Amino acid sequence: MNNAAQLVRQIKFWGRELGFQQVGVTDTELSEAESRLLEWLRRGYHGEMDYMARHGAKRSRPAQLKPGTLTVISARMDYFPRQARTVAETLRDPAAAFISRYALGADYHKLMRRRLQKLALRIEKETGAFCHRAFTDSAPVMEKPLAQKAGLGWIGKHSNLINRRAGSWFFLGELYTDLKLPRDMPAADHCGTCNSCIIACPTGAIVAPYIVDARRCISYLTIELRGAIPEPLRPLLGNRVFGCDDCQAVCPWNRFARAGGEHAFAPRHNLDSAGLVALFAWSEEEFLRRTEGSAIRRIGYERWLRNLAVALGNAPPSTTVTAALRSRENHPSPLVREHVAWALLRTSTPRSAGWRC
Repeated sequence: MNNAAQLVRQIKFWGRELGFQQVGVTDTELSEAESRLLEWLRRGYHGEMDYMARHGAKRSRPAQLKPGTLTVISARMDYFPRQARTVAETLRDPAAAFISRYALGADYHKLMRRRLQKLALRIEKETGAFCHRAFTDSAPVMEKPLAQKAGLGWIGKHSNLINRRAGSWFFLGELYTDLKLPRDMPAADHCGTCNSCIIACPTGAIVAPYIVDARRCISYLTIELRGAIPEPLRPLLGNRVFGCDDCQAVCPWNRFARAGGEHAFAPRHNLDSAGLVALFAWSEEEFLRRTEGSAIRRIGYERWLRNLAVALGNAPPSTTVTAALRSRENHPSPLVREHVAWALLRTSTPRSAGWRC
């Protein structure tokens, strides 16, 4: 197949056959995104995520990560679960554990990479052997700027990618290739004057439009942070035990989002409606068994208990909550003991009535 434009049309068709809702093509020029990244790092907004700075220019210069890269094929796969309890319903229930929608089902990393590899093999049947490498949040790749350049959406004020027809509940993956292909038009920004995500952020982590201070972000605090969650921020976590979707939940563009078609992303073990006390009672063996093949497993059992202890400390005091916390009061981990002690103090201290999510 000699016609490059026709090949791109075929690549997009094959992508849809493999379960991607959208595929776009772009070049490797990321100088503007690189400047923003360096300023973000200079301000220390990455917190303990040292890997954001560890790889030098490989993140913003694709040919340094994969020599010979000329073109990036960016793909989108929607994940919002069909049958999950809604974000608002879970946040309004202080006895429930809120887990970010992307982590309710199977871990997307391997699934997306396998599909991208299949796409590469399909292209190879037409073009002959070519150099390529698939990525899904698995290497120093600026996936959102690349996706914006490939026409998949624009980076919103909350720093997530937004698509006019699909909202923001989707995963991104990339194929770095040495193919010479015509690129798609970049997506335009359609946030306008809307600041809903900034207002909704429970911890004020969106410090300015398009700028997130990860050190205050609940996703960072519950997933990336390895040590103690700063005490002033603990009450603001509410019942969020793995990630936070507040900024996406209020985005007006998500009224166009559709449930994803991948059954693998459907909630497992009723995690969309599980209770805090029940999850806190899991043994380590049970945690490992129930999170097999899940993104949740990456935080490990210790941080799982840490996050749940904070959420129980934010729940309305009750004998059930106190008993659950007492059961972990002498846990071998100092990290768990610290957060349990904080939560027990909260349950014994009078608080203003009402529950705020």
